[in-house]
Amino acid sequence: MDFLNKLKDITTFVFDVDGVLTDGSVFVSEETGEQTRAFNIKDGYALQLAVKLGYNVCAISGSRSKSAIHRLNSLGITEVFIGARDKTEKFKVYLEERHLKATNVLYMGDDIPDLGVIQMAGLPVCPADAAEEIKAVCEYVSPIPGGRGCARDVIEKVLKVQGKWMNAEAYSW
Repeated sequence: MDFLNKLKDITTFVFDVDGVLTDGSVFVSEETGEQTRAFNIKDGYALQLAVKLGYNVCAISGSRSKSAIHRLNSLGITEVFIGARDKTEKFKVYLEERHLKATNVLYMGDDIPDLGVIQMAGLPVCPADAAEEIKAVCEYVSPIPGGRGCARDVIEKVLKVQGKWMNAEAYSW
């Protein structure tokens, strides 16, 4: 099945955090050592819209970023798994507990720890600046780098193909 046809079957979006929903930069407080990340507003708009439209939206991260939890929860994403040493196992559990099929999942990852999930997902995609090993196995490489709107890019593509882009729900946060 080609890329556009696969978009029609997507019901679930799963994203890595660092390097996908962020540009991979980490800001460290000199006083406390707390680490924070910057998130893209355009990605945020598309993520909250997907939640509002009834899609399953999840994030799986190897880092233990509290800022990621706060940001994603503020967008309505309650399935945020941080500190995932084995993303593939976390992905399997997520699918099993929610009775979801991998064939209906778009997964966006950018680096080697994402490879296992990328190989399982129905539609593996990555940002423009993903590792070469990841680009080689993804069905779509966004022209947009991580943390700069790549999540918006793929969510928008799915919603457009499914006829849900620019509907009444799209005009509010």
